[in-house]
Amino acid sequence: MKLNQYIDHTVLKPTTLISDIEKLCAEAIQYQFAAVCVPPNFVKQAKALTLGSSVKVATVIGFPFGYAAVEAKIAEIVLAMVDGADELDVVCNISAIKNKDFTYIANEINHIMPIVKSKGKTIKVIIESGVLTDEEIIACCDIYGAAGIDYLKTSTGYADKGASVAAVKLFRLHLPKHVQIKASGGIRDYAFAKELVEAGATRLGCSAGVAIVEGTPVKDSGY
Repeated sequence: MKLNQYIDHTVLKPTTLISDIEKLCAEAIQYQFAAVCVPPNFVKQAKALTLGSSVKVATVIGFPFGYAAVEAKIAEIVLAMVDGADELDVVCNISAIKNKDFTYIANEINHIMPIVKSKGKTIKVIIESGVLTDEEIIACCDIYGAAGIDYLKTSTGYADKGASVAAVKLFRLHLPKHVQIKASGGIRDYAFAKELVEAGATRLGCSAGVAIVEGTPVKDSGY
């Protein structure tokens, strides 16, 4: 299985350097990855570095904890789109989910969706599945499926538990067919990446993209 076109080649560490972004983008073009996922302050550079290639530029919103006000997330989204982001990985308000405040969750995404879709951008919602119960995940699938998001994403990569085959299967069982799945968090080898794709993931967020496609050991676990 060729996994390169599933991969969002990612660097989101707080100490990210411009040289990290340059390397990331060069590798993404070389290996024909689906996208690069970079911190918001590097979107402009990543867009310039991938110009003329098929590689999309993704960035994160409300990252990594998701409890920023919806107005703050919208401001981040607008700035990211102005800077050239093609795809927006938005962390939902995980605290609201844990408190069973699904009205808040629905209200948040319903305010965000028109802004993203008015510009024809792709939206991926991160729900941090590793800290949620199955019932909470299913409720999220119902809400975000109805909202018409493009992808539901397993993890930020910063929780104790990242992507899992079980979570991807649960997503696929309860999401509408048109909503795709992005698995992320702790994906560091080809075998696990392949399992996630076979379970239903159509994107893989990882910093180990090159190691995964080449089948080599990961030197830096990163995101």
